[in-house]
This record gives sequence, C-alpha cells and structure tokens, in this order.
Amino acid sequence: MRRSWVGGVLAAALLLGACGDPGPSEATPAPTPKTPTPDTTPPPPRPPTVRPRVAEKSRTKAPKVLYLGDSLAMENQTALGDLLRAELGARYTSAPYSGTTLCDYLDGTGDDSLVPDEDKAAALVRAQRPDVVVLQFWGNAWGYTPCMDGITYDKARAKYFDRYAADAKALTSQINDAAGGAGRTRVVWVLQGPDPITPDRVRRVNGIYETQARTSGGIVADAGRAVAPASGRHTWVEKLPCTTYERNHPAYCTEPGRGRTALHRGDDYLHFCLAPTTAKSRPCPTRSPGIRRMAAEITRAVADARQ
Repeated sequence: MRRSWVGGVLAAALLLGACGDPGPSEATPAPTPKTPTPDTTPPPPRPPTVRPRVAEKSRTKAPKVLYLGDSLAMENQTALGDLLRAELGARYTSAPYSGTTLCDYLDGTGDDSLVPDEDKAAALVRAQRPDVVVLQFWGNAWGYTPCMDGITYDKARAKYFDRYAADAKALTSQINDAAGGAGRTRVVWVLQGPDPITPDRVRRVNGIYETQARTSGGIVADAGRAVAPASGRHTWVEKLPCTTYERNHPAYCTEPGRGRTALHRGDDYLHFCLAPTTAKSRPCPTRSPGIRRMAAEITRAVADARQ
C-alpha cells in the first residue's frame, strides 16, 4: 500500500480549529383448528406448472479503492484500509498529503503543489484503474498551499468558495478523463465534521461537495455527521456518547463509566487521532473513536458506490 506525506506541513494548523434489537418474544401456541365445513363446489382448474427459473447468485467484485486527501486522510488511512478490506475485501491504496487542498491533486500545478506529479489524482487513476476514488479534504483555508494563489477564507471568502467549487469540478473531470470516461471510476466526496471557529465555512464546503457529487454521478459519505451530536450536525464537541460498537469494544469508549468517548485531544480540535501530533505527519498509531466512526461511514459509501 502506498502512503506518502509531506512532514510538518500542518504544524501551524494544530492551533486552528476545524474542521449512534428488539429482544425475542415468547411464541404463542397456535389455536386448535376447527373442523372445516364440507364444500361441494368444484375447485378451479389448476394453472399449468411452470418450473421457476433459478436466480444466479450475484457476486459483487471486491472494489479497488484509492484514497486521497489532507491531514485528516493522512491519519485515517490505515483504519480506513483495514475496514475496507475486512468489510468489502477491497484492494486499497492511499496517497494523502498533509496541508493540501483540492488543487494540489490537479495536473498542471507543478511546483505550486505539495503533491508530486506521480501522485496527482489523474496519474494514480491511470496507473491503478480504481473503481472508487475517495476524496477527503477539510478545506484548508489559510494559504498553506501555493496552488491556491493566496486565496484564503478570512480575506476573500467569495473567491475561496468559487475557487474550491472550480477545483472540485476540475478534479472530477481529470479523474474521469484518466479513467477513460465518466462513470468508469466513482468519486466519493467525504463531508467534513464541525468547525468550532468557522462553522459556516465547513457547511458551505460540504455543500460544494454535495453539489459536485449530484451533478457528476458521484456519491457523498457524510463522515462528518458521525462525529457531530445528533442535536446539531455542525455543532463541534470534544466528546460524544459511546455507540453500541464502542461500548462493545472498550478501547473505543474512553470514558465507559460516563458512557462517553473522546473524539479529539484536548489540545487539538481539528484532528481525530488521540495520539500526540508529531512534526512528521503519519497514520494515527492508536485506536481513535472519531477516526473509526468516519472510516465506517466512508466504507458504507464505498459499498453503495459499487451497487
């Protein structure tokens, strides 16, 4: 599995915000049947016997999945790969780079990109021919990425959203062209979780992803909902009630006595890895409830994309 990254690009980002059976019932004895009243009416003629056709059992081919994105994808990549293989038998490759935006994966950005040419989305699609490309970008908004030409959310919001929408369209087009035509490779857009500093920014970025998926035959994975409270899709919280899975797997329920689990470290409200952040970006090395929640939602979306 390919894993690439650019070390230390998000060191400044760490101070910035971002980015839930019925029991069996006792059987009731059947009543004693009554003696039927004789019926002298002749029965209707029986229809001709038709031998039913035996339906061939369909077997869905294990999907080939390519996962691209920023630091959230960087920390998610191992957990997502494990889940895709376990649930779908997927063949899986990841190539995330911390600090990136959509334009970093576009052909033609060259020296202005944090992603080398061999790891551009189109280059990887041509080389690997994936069935599904999963894109997870929180929407870095502070000018980390040269290919954004200095357009930032705080200084030029309209330009920021226009540029993000244009890049989403261009990236989809390049993926389709590299795959040999629209529909050959399905694009899954991962919706992001709440941002405690600029909640409307994430809401609008997610809207761009939803629009792009709707207009280009893609699909969305609302991973952000899995890390938000039921009472507010765009309300940021550090902890949430443990899910059934987390209660059954105590390593994912960090406060079992209170029935809650931590999604973020207390010193980092953007990322979901509960291990300390290091200067060199890496896949998360410890079980982290937020990461598993998002990976489960992405896995469901990949399964839907192949139906």
